[in-house]
Amino acid sequence: MAITFVFLDGIGLAPATTDNPLATVPMPAIHHLLGGPLTSEQIGYRDGLLLSALDACLGVEGLPQSGTNHVALLAGVNAPAIHGRHQPHFPPVALRPLLAERSLFRRALEQGWRVAFANVFTAGYWQALATRRLRRSASVIAAEGAGLYLRNLDDLKRGQALSWDISGDRLAARDPAAATIPFIDPHLAGERLASLAGDYDLVFFESFLPDLAGHGRLGEHGVWEALTRIDGLIAGWLHARRPEDSLLITSDHGNIEQAATTTHTTAPTPLLVVGPHAGYFRHVRRIDEVADAILYALAAGML
Repeated sequence: MAITFVFLDGIGLAPATTDNPLATVPMPAIHHLLGGPLTSEQIGYRDGLLLSALDACLGVEGLPQSGTNHVALLAGVNAPAIHGRHQPHFPPVALRPLLAERSLFRRALEQGWRVAFANVFTAGYWQALATRRLRRSASVIAAEGAGLYLRNLDDLKRGQALSWDISGDRLAARDPAAATIPFIDPHLAGERLASLAGDYDLVFFESFLPDLAGHGRLGEHGVWEALTRIDGLIAGWLHARRPEDSLLITSDHGNIEQAATTTHTTAPTPLLVVGPHAGYFRHVRRIDEVADAILYALAAGML
């Protein structure tokens, strides 16, 4: 009984309005699953399916930001409160040891669970880190702290990894080493993600498409691209899943659900859980409660 944890940066849970792309962009897999769009009207629980709203502000004034909220999600701590403010982009330096030491990944491994990080990392990425053109994301800090295997282009070619953009074309455009990777249909990417659950108890995948689209960084059709790719990923996972496996989707802050602005929002984030573990997440109300709930659900699901 595996849990696939899909982290989608920049998705808030808001009412269905004409200003909410989650209500206007066609997402057939989500509509079939929820009986409507990924909006606050669909909040509820039934056996094997949960949609709830999670507080992403965590009692700290200002707009939620990725730097601290990624730590909150992956380490299960109120990172903005510890840091004293919401910090954008990358985790605060002072919180990085805490993230490495008590990440969801590390604690899951210590409890005997098999953990996979599904994202691909190219040689260009590691070079950018070495030359300080990039800084390590919260997920990479957490993965390295846990000693997880970080997948490469060979894994992607074998269908055993996913690109952050789901289809790989944006990765290929940025990294010459990935230029020979053919476009990956989102449905196929979802099937590949589901297949990893056969060898692991916890599978993690992250995509920054919604946040980039919400900030207007993916071009004129970026929002449509982001949401249709995510819907295809979910459709593929649902098609290939084993009955005993669950899919958990959440985010760090709102953004893409409000078309009128390109900034983050204070909207709650969605917690969507599909599968036999869904009931174990009914009590979760904040993003810093997700990590502990996953560990509990893995243990309870084996009883």
